[in-house]
Amino acid sequence: MTLQSNPVVIVFDVNETLLDMAVLEPLFLRLFREARAMHEWFAQLGAGTLRMMGQTRGVAVEEFDINELRTRMRDMLPHPDVVPALQRLRDAGFRPVTLSNSAPDPQGGPLQRTGLDSYFERTFSVDSERRFKPAPETYAHVAGALGVSPGEMCLVAAHTWDTLGAQAAGCMAALVTRPGNAVLPVQGVPQPDTAAVDLSGVADMLLERRPQL
Repeated sequence: MTLQSNPVVIVFDVNETLLDMAVLEPLFLRLFREARAMHEWFAQLGAGTLRMMGQTRGVAVEEFDINELRTRMRDMLPHPDVVPALQRLRDAGFRPVTLSNSAPDPQGGPLQRTGLDSYFERTFSVDSERRFKPAPETYAHVAGALGVSPGEMCLVAAHTWDTLGAQAAGCMAALVTRPGNAVLPVQGVPQPDTAAVDLSGVADMLLERRPQL
């Protein structure tokens, strides 16, 4: 499939891409004596993974630790660059949506708690497909629900595995190289269509393409 050079739908990953996960670091510092353990955990993401990390590091992870993790995740706030970038993209006519590996929170997740959900046309979870990103079915589900082709979508994420999955499914991909994330410079590995240190930079690149529509 030939990728469209001008996407219509911008699909945003949520955790770390939009929401600042630094609020989780105190928990990992307390449990594992290093805040950077949070990034190791996030690469696999889940309460079960936290318990697994505890076993491999000889640390007892109790139920109250899991509860603290869930509470802290609900308290995550948007990165400072997120709202201005979303406003610019929406004003330019793009259709912003989200796609997360996290299951919907019946108590309301951080997007709802912060009001960030108001910037998005739809919020998608992999829960409906029972397939985690980067499975191609997850991106195809979003395209089908919105009535567009995968080539009309651009996935924006702070994780290379997510951008690679989107590109394999026929989407464009933009990488936000927040601290701890970078382009994977390996021969034969698809590179993101655009990359920038924050969402404002990604928005700039997408908006440069917009006048050509």
